[in-house]
Amino acid sequence: MSDTPLPQPLLDDDELERLDDFLDSEQVDPDALDLIAAHGFLVALAVAPREVTPAVWVAELFHGEPRFTDAAERGEILALLERLRANAIDVLEQGGLPELPFESSLDGLPPEETPIGDWCAGFMEGVFLDETAWFDGDEEAAATLLLPFMALSGLFDDEPDMAELAADGARLESLVGQLPELVLDLYLHFRVPPEAPKPTPRKKQPARRGKGKR
Repeated sequence: MSDTPLPQPLLDDDELERLDDFLDSEQVDPDALDLIAAHGFLVALAVAPREVTPAVWVAELFHGEPRFTDAAERGEILALLERLRANAIDVLEQGGLPELPFESSLDGLPPEETPIGDWCAGFMEGVFLDETAWFDGDEEAAATLLLPFMALSGLFDDEPDMAELAADGARLESLVGQLPELVLDLYLHFRVPPEAPKPTPRKKQPARRGKGKR
């Protein structure tokens, strides 16, 4: 029996479909993130140890400024993106798990050929946006928590220390199922730092000064 909470959707199906249609349209740069990668990117921004201004992340997500039909469409699309990010924060803040937009199985395929790889690549794009903040402080702990996202993203397959993990299909498959919990672990790592140990009270020393000589 497991007490693991059910993952929470960050947008409803109609909203995700609207974003998907827009991101897949000719109104955006061909190099812009698609819906799956954008979802990972925005979840990373929800986890991030430091706020990234909307002007910066919007430009990165779209690779520039999309050709919005009008101000109303611009407002609609940007509001959906911001709501996805804000909903991820709300879910994580309550100790919940975000629902990820893919089936949690590689089916024997390399991660980069699946939506899982696309999502993790989008997540890592969010990390790259402010990499210093992610690795400031306890760099080893952050790197350990990010390792599954890096391995599944396919962006680091040329690095020798990643090759063994990238070739271990069973290990990668197990990491896929852990992604929602790993997102929460990262959030807690950055947002709920461990309590600093309380300083040990100094023992009061008897006053020795000011005593006259015998």
